[in-house]
Amino acid sequence: MKPKFEKVPLNNQKSIIAFRYSESSFDAPWHFHPQHELTFIEKSKGTKFIGDYVGPFDEEELVLVRSNVPHCWKNSVLTDSECSSIVIQWNKGIYARVPEMELVFKMLKSASKGIIFSKKDTREVFLLIKELLKLDGTQLYLKLQNLLVILSGFEYYQLSEKNFIDDLPSEFSSRIRKIHNYVENNYQKKIKLSEMANLVNMSEQSFSRFFSKIMGRPFFTFLNEYRINLAKRMLMDTDWSVREICFACGYESVPFFHRQFKKFGDNTPSSYRNKHLK
Repeated sequence: MKPKFEKVPLNNQKSIIAFRYSESSFDAPWHFHPQHELTFIEKSKGTKFIGDYVGPFDEEELVLVRSNVPHCWKNSVLTDSECSSIVIQWNKGIYARVPEMELVFKMLKSASKGIIFSKKDTREVFLLIKELLKLDGTQLYLKLQNLLVILSGFEYYQLSEKNFIDDLPSEFSSRIRKIHNYVENNYQKKIKLSEMANLVNMSEQSFSRFFSKIMGRPFFTFLNEYRINLAKRMLMDTDWSVREICFACGYESVPFFHRQFKKFGDNTPSSYRNKHLK
């Protein structure tokens, strides 16, 4: 139920991987990785989680996420057919930042919130996406570059409200990583501001300023968003009661959990579950 770090099998000898995922369900957890990712849904329907976005997905959907954006696809419990997707992952920095690639880098920057393309445009590049599965080495490198150039000329729409900061100075990245890891391992209990400040060797005031500057909102807003996103997953993936999910996500009061859920989820936990299970 927690966003997990995924180690993509890329190294100094291989910077791009293209593969087809075909199983009875999309079972990857909510996860993130340092690589960019392009996902095309061939078969299945359900709900996608991109950053803080939660919404439906359908066949012929194409989504691009920049490195470190948490994401996953969850097929509907009513879907009996096979789930299939084409996934392309590649390391940052493999293409030179030249004027001819400026639109591509603008698109990748937008993908820090996750972006989706129209099905009409996606159909135009489907054969090119499929062709990547048969390529390797230099041909894969050049064909992916060609695909990205074409996509950068299409219209696309951002999914997540929040931007997932990338390319931070190493000192800032280390602090944010510690904070994320701590929240991931301790979200189910009460977390104090003093704990977080001590974790990164800062005063409470300095920590609050630092976190708001880097993440674009106060720490406790981020923590509540994190917990509510987990609660949404639990409402869909388990048969736990709302009360059980409330305490499992670190809330000490069911009424407060309801208020936070409506604030970040726009409806009540029960209505959210009923809507998405239908």
